[in-house]
Amino acid sequence: MTANWKCEVCGYVHSGREPPDCCPICGAASEVFAAMEAVQTSPQPAEATSSWRCNICGYVHDGDAPPGVCPVCGAEASLFEGRKTITPPAESETDAEPIVIIGAGIAGMTAAEQARLAAPGVPITLVSAERDLPYFRLNLTRFLAGEVGEAELAMHQSDWFRHNRIDLIEAVAEEIDRAAQRVLLRGGRTVEYGRLILANGSHAFVPPIPGADLDGVMILRTLDDARTLLEQASTKARVVCVGGGLLGLETAGALAKHGLDVTVIEGNSYLLPRQLTEVAGLRLGKHVEESGIAVRTNARVAEIVGNGAVRSVRLLDGGSIQADLVVLTTGVRPNSSLARQCGLSVRSGIVVDDRMATSDSNILACGDVAEHLGVLYGIWPASYAQGSVAGMNAAGRSALFEGFPPSNRLKVLDVNLFSIGLFQPPDASYTIFEETEGAIYRRLVLRDGRIVGANLYGDTDLALLVKDAVEQGTQIPELTDLLEQLPRLAEYCGLKITGE
Repeated sequence: MTANWKCEVCGYVHSGREPPDCCPICGAASEVFAAMEAVQTSPQPAEATSSWRCNICGYVHDGDAPPGVCPVCGAEASLFEGRKTITPPAESETDAEPIVIIGAGIAGMTAAEQARLAAPGVPITLVSAERDLPYFRLNLTRFLAGEVGEAELAMHQSDWFRHNRIDLIEAVAEEIDRAAQRVLLRGGRTVEYGRLILANGSHAFVPPIPGADLDGVMILRTLDDARTLLEQASTKARVVCVGGGLLGLETAGALAKHGLDVTVIEGNSYLLPRQLTEVAGLRLGKHVEESGIAVRTNARVAEIVGNGAVRSVRLLDGGSIQADLVVLTTGVRPNSSLARQCGLSVRSGIVVDDRMATSDSNILACGDVAEHLGVLYGIWPASYAQGSVAGMNAAGRSALFEGFPPSNRLKVLDVNLFSIGLFQPPDASYTIFEETEGAIYRRLVLRDGRIVGANLYGDTDLALLVKDAVEQGTQIPELTDLLEQLPRLAEYCGLKITGE
């Protein structure tokens, strides 16, 4: 019997009798796949004005019956809940206007796929600034480590675009003329749109560090960056990765596999400050050092030193690290210049509503460039979900993105990590449950009788139970399965577990 399996690391949905041996997107092992079990819901009366909401991802489907499978997360029909229609379809399929999508990352590609499914006859143009076929950016560090080849990075081959009548063009969008509804591409070509989707992602942030323009200073954002970095690394011995976030650690781990002497510099007092508490971050730092990668925390770069090419990195505390290659992994910024130029509402990213619509009703935005309810997600599952919603709405359907608590399930240098929600409470109205068992650390943040955030280090077997608890807002006494596996949590909350 076919079932759906969701990768809890990246969100990929697999259909089959068993989960795959390895996630084709992020490389996670089969044990991190969770079955999307069908749960029978109460039957809803069929009404001409009804709609159906997916209880897994929040996608809204209009019609007298739910879809066979959720187009956003792959959930089965029985996981849809009937409700009244929020917004009727904007237009019929035959009236759909040409759709232009700028950006061919996961958000843009998903938007194109869902628009084609929703409107088989609508012209779709996908504009990519890169010369390669659209690829899984998540796999760049695996490519850098030699775990996958270039052929395995592509989302689809050329014939897929021809078969689905999606016009993929390599070009840089330079200007949007909202009055004429057209996009000016570098070189003078223009493409006209009825609906425009901005899925042009983000770019690597390069701090204003003296010497950042020296030969041997690099970023890792594109496949071309990865190719150049591999070429450079083949002739270098000492590498400094500036930034102890996820990309910095994955890059450091990948380069260390090539036998290079690697140092990670982090300005915070511990690694992965966006995903981990201090306790977990310090544990990770110790593990990274034991794996042969040097770690310098509470360290800030004053200057990258060299005469034409990198020789060393000088720190603000006066210290110095010898280096032949420096990789800046200091975060990303949304590519919002196009939107600003044409007068769309932009804060940190392009402001969008639940339909992924911008301040211009003919333009939608999704992925890293989109700011939804003040949040820039910057994670694969959100880009996938937003791209799906944007593509369907651009094609005249009705779908909503209602957000979700940011979560990360990672494997960094063979250490399993999980974080979700408010694992760093903002004030004293929250309480914290913590426990340590050898190499395992768990932290749950509680408020009003619910779990609102968590950090798991070393063992993420409870991640699915914790994730469901946070996302569904379940009262702690009702979390029977979790409490049975965490008896100290029950004791902490003054609860008694019944049963054998």
